[in-house]
Amino acid sequence: MALSDDTLLELESKRSFQFFWEQANTDPGSPGYGLIRDRAPGRPEMASVASVGYGLTALAIGAEREWISREEADARAVGTLRTCWSNAEHRHGFFFHFLDRDTAKQYRGCEVSVIDTAICICGALTAGEYFGGEVKRLAQAIYERVEWDWYRDPETNQFYMGYSDEKGEHFGTWDHYAEQFMMYFLGAASPTHPVPASMFEDFVRYVGYYGGHGPVIHSTGGALFVYQFSHAWFDFRGRRDRYGVDWYENSVRATLANRQFCIDRADRSKTFGPNAWGLTACDGPRGYSGGYGADPNTTKRDYADGTIPPCGAAGSIVFTPRESIAALRHYYENHPRLWGPYGFKDAFNLDETPAWYAEDVIGIDKGITLLMIENYRTGFVWRHFMKVPPARLGMDLCLGTEADAGAGAGSIA
Repeated sequence: MALSDDTLLELESKRSFQFFWEQANTDPGSPGYGLIRDRAPGRPEMASVASVGYGLTALAIGAEREWISREEADARAVGTLRTCWSNAEHRHGFFFHFLDRDTAKQYRGCEVSVIDTAICICGALTAGEYFGGEVKRLAQAIYERVEWDWYRDPETNQFYMGYSDEKGEHFGTWDHYAEQFMMYFLGAASPTHPVPASMFEDFVRYVGYYGGHGPVIHSTGGALFVYQFSHAWFDFRGRRDRYGVDWYENSVRATLANRQFCIDRADRSKTFGPNAWGLTACDGPRGYSGGYGADPNTTKRDYADGTIPPCGAAGSIVFTPRESIAALRHYYENHPRLWGPYGFKDAFNLDETPAWYAEDVIGIDKGITLLMIENYRTGFVWRHFMKVPPARLGMDLCLGTEADAGAGAGSIA
């Protein structure tokens, strides 16, 4: 008997949650208590700061759905945030991209990351709003410690891309649209180290069309996660920026373009089709790649090699519910090798010989899956996160107040 849509979503959500619950450091005597692995079963020593952010939100979801008790979830959240406050190595409040799961120190020379710190803070503030008490106090303290202005390039009015601790210098800039909106909102609303809200206006907006879908303001590679990550916490529904751009609708169009890109390549790929789509960063037959995507402007940057991650469709379920659920059902019913103890594994590719299925799951992919499915089902994450004052203030400062939303002329065309 086929599973109902709700049963399938519950199953994938609960198993995604189990990754964050089971793959955290649970040794109360460890400096890394609460830090969550980047992936499993690979690299057990490497924790991801973004995984921690998704995991803190997962604790609230798990408690609300009674997968664990509220007391258990609260205790894990408190311990995790104590680690983030006291032990996790940082620079000016910004965490390293990866940390050693046992020591909470920088992992193998990785960069100090503004985006991963922002994801962690979104998770912390969500947990704080849900649990209150010490969780809320620690989350606010961690947020207020971040010196957003230290990470801003004053010449371009853009955030730097990263910071090399070994070289003692920043590198690159967030110069065009990607997943970074949460950085602008959190930075503009900071009560301690704010950055100008005008940063939201000082990145390039590439506009394109694909398969009848557009205009789409897009990243250079077209990976779906860039249209998803900030939307997992910030509720863009019904909001336009002061130039009239509806960023929620932009993600709808980008998702449909990505799906059409895969449909149009079904004649050359055994993997792709109307129910197998969602190109985004993931593991592939030759390792992890951030280059998987569907550029809606041209086909010049065609990195499609037949690799599809379930999180691509799952993370867009709020934008394309019918198409996303059909894809998840296709994966579940037709690809048993893609299913494991934490739900869907990271990716698969039928064009390889033999067909390739990932062994690992990755924290950020399980995270966007869990949060977006929950937002689709109940709006839980949006409802709690948007009660946090910096979330509302940051959006108002950068997009324009809700009263002014949509007042700007023009569109994204």
